[in-house]
Amino acid sequence: MQIPEKQFRLFDFPPPSKRKEYFKQLSHPFWTENKARLIAKYLYYFVLVTKHGAYIDGFAGPQKPNKPETWAAKLVIENDEPRWLRHFYLFEKDTNQYEQIESLKNSQPLNVQRKIHIYHYDFNYAIQGFLGKRPIGEREATFCLLDQRTFKCHWSTVEALASYKREGMKIEFFYFLSAGWFDRAMSLTKDNTVLAAWWGRGDWQMLRGMRASRRADIFCDRIKDEFKYESVTPWPIYDRKDGSRIMYHMIHATDHPLAPNLMNRAYRKAVQPREPIERLQL
Repeated sequence: MQIPEKQFRLFDFPPPSKRKEYFKQLSHPFWTENKARLIAKYLYYFVLVTKHGAYIDGFAGPQKPNKPETWAAKLVIENDEPRWLRHFYLFEKDTNQYEQIESLKNSQPLNVQRKIHIYHYDFNYAIQGFLGKRPIGEREATFCLLDQRTFKCHWSTVEALASYKREGMKIEFFYFLSAGWFDRAMSLTKDNTVLAAWWGRGDWQMLRGMRASRRADIFCDRIKDEFKYESVTPWPIYDRKDGSRIMYHMIHATDHPLAPNLMNRAYRKAVQPREPIERLQL
């Protein structure tokens, strides 16, 4: 992929050398209610570099139906200007939420070059069949959102996504790892097979009672070691009511050399008005 020199300068922030040092540089906390804006902002930068791409959302329904501004899939689809993302694959097993995705799709203007595919399936069980049909080209820049509800995303699902590409860059993804209520949720989960599927191994107990930052580092190290991503970084998402409490770590896994800097910019500017393309290319 050829990156124009001006565009490279735009995203040329110094990347972090160590995670702990990096988090000390974050000047302000990022609130939970803005996470959909962060995702949409990153995808905006993503397509400015790739000029094309596919978007996969494994748990695509709105988590807060009465607050559409917090619905990531809606913001990504409706704010996709310029409309360089060509293929959208949205999965949702909940019937009511799937119907809202249908309404979202039907509300979009017709565009023969832009396809929105929706699936009324559990992503964990549909992913193998979906990827087995090879719907995404080897050179098609691809981003996947895994905004799971605590323990909903199986480790085998992450593995399937990471191993899909046979050449070039792997599928890039955001994986939401709970922090603020992790131990309570684990205690309330009585079916150990749920936790085993989520963690992908039988030693999930080791994560209980651990500091959220340490748990996030373990996840990042495991994703990097097992799936060989070039960069895996946990970004903290805070609770506004208690500004010191991390509710999630949004784990960003990518092979693209510019992606960590894109994420740096998106995190700092997510709640600001979108910069016009003309200004960005100056």
